[in-house]
This record gives sequence, structure tokens and C-alpha cells, in this order.
Amino acid sequence: MSLDLRGLVPAPVTPFTPNGAVDHAAMASYGTWLAGVDGVKGLVCLGHAGEGTFLTQQEQVATIRTLVEAVEGEIPIIAGITGEGTAVAAAEAARAVEAGASAGLVYPSHGWLRFGFQPGAPQERYRAIHEESGMPLILFQYPDNTKASYDLPTQLDIAAQSGVFATKNGVRNMRRWDTEIPVLRAEQPDLQILTCHDEYLLHTMFDVDGALVGYGGLAPEPLVELLTAGKARDYPTARAVHDRLLPVTKAIYHRGSHMEGTVALKLGLKARGILPSATVRPPLIDLSAEAEEEITLALKSAGLA
Repeated sequence: MSLDLRGLVPAPVTPFTPNGAVDHAAMASYGTWLAGVDGVKGLVCLGHAGEGTFLTQQEQVATIRTLVEAVEGEIPIIAGITGEGTAVAAAEAARAVEAGASAGLVYPSHGWLRFGFQPGAPQERYRAIHEESGMPLILFQYPDNTKASYDLPTQLDIAAQSGVFATKNGVRNMRRWDTEIPVLRAEQPDLQILTCHDEYLLHTMFDVDGALVGYGGLAPEPLVELLTAGKARDYPTARAVHDRLLPVTKAIYHRGSHMEGTVALKLGLKARGILPSATVRPPLIDLSAEAEEEITLALKSAGLA
């Protein structure tokens, strides 16, 4: 049942044509490129970086199918499961399986971001999704500054459930990371630990099996280097890769909001010649020409453009 994601797992953006339709030709070539990078273990579509909640159900299914066909079975395609209600999310997961997804990354019910969750509700969400779809699931730990960030007992309960094989941890609180990850390791030794700290990769890279990051959709080659150095406990090499990428990290993620990072990723992919355009869907808004130039110069300084 379990998939091996012990490596880099990019979360690619969703390309759009200039008129706003999903660009399936660009998606296919983009997915083929990522799958061809040594060390990439899977792709996660329909998440935040992929503007997944901005797509219709039909577009979500078609996007999964495009990626599945593009990678030709070389790596698994994992679908973001983002539906608000538990039954809605379970039906979404079933559609993803039918479209060819190998696993699901389960987002919290987004009402919890503001209001918090009742004890036991997250566990029930994972149980229902797995029972409905049969798909292997990834636990998604949200940032500490939201009310949808699971406490450690909730994480341990979910990690122990049938079907849950990995956790994508983006708590963005290094005190919690340093205390909770060792407990998850000790109590669930088979659970694959994946960082999603795009802007804190150096700190987290020494504790993980892999990295599930939107950043991987733009700069997979140096991120594989960074992950390899982290697993080897080679801090000098990891630090050198981190420092080489720092101008890119700042240009992409040190912005007004993390959602702007999706726009910046698309501008970076355009600068690298991977995507033909950087079109986004509202409510995302294009960045300035100055930001595009900054991103291009940062990529050049890192040897990526």
C-alpha cells in the first residue's frame, strides 16, 4: 500500500493559457520534465501551489489524468484533497483515484483555519476519506499560526490510522518541529516524514525522509542536492546549496503573502523556459514587472536561468 516518497516530491503549479484555461500541453511537458529529474519521487497536484481549489471538479480530474499520462508510470501522482466537508472530500478522493491518482494529500477542513476543530474531527476526516477511496493518505500539518494545526496527540492518532503512510509537516514553528518530529519518529517509525518548509529548508532538511514543496516545482535540481546533503549529515554542502538558493528563496517566498509565492513560481518557470506563460487565476493577481526581473536575476545568480 505504501509509496516511497523518500526524496523530492514537487508540488507543481497548474499552467493556464493566456485566456485562463488549463494548459494541458504545458502541464504534460512540465510533468515530464519534473519526472525526469533524478531524485524526484512523485508529484503532488491540486494543492496551494497548483491553485487546486480554483479549478472545477472536471478540471481537477482532467489535470490528474494529464499528469498521470505524462509521467507514464515512472512516479506516482498524488492529488490534493481539499473539500470542506468530510463527505465532499471523500467523494473528491474517489474521483482522484478514478483519474489515476496513487495517493492523496489531505488538507484540513478550511473552516478550521479560523474556528479550530472539535476533538476527533480530523481523525474522522482521514478515516472516511480512506474508507471511501481506498487511497493511501498523507497527513498535512498546517502552520502553527492557524487553528487548523494539529496538536501532537491528533497527529499521532492520524498517523496510526490505516492508510496513512506519510506526513507533510509545515508547522513553521521550529520549537514544535524540534520536539514533535522525534516523537512521531519514535511512535510511528514507518511514517515517512516530509518537510514542506519552502523557506526553512536548511533547518528541517536534516530530520526528514523527503521534501514535499512547491519550491521543488521550480528548482528541483538544487533541492535534490540539498536533501541529499541533509541525509548525509553534510552541513557544509547543505549550507552552500542553501546560500546559493537564498536569492531565489527570497524572491519567491519572502513576499507579502505565501500565496504570492505561487505567482512568483510561475514567473520563475517562465524565466527558466519551462512554462510559456505565468497566467494565474483570480483571486491571485499578477506581480509587477520589477518583481519578475528580480526573480529572473535571482535564478541567474543560482545558475538556474
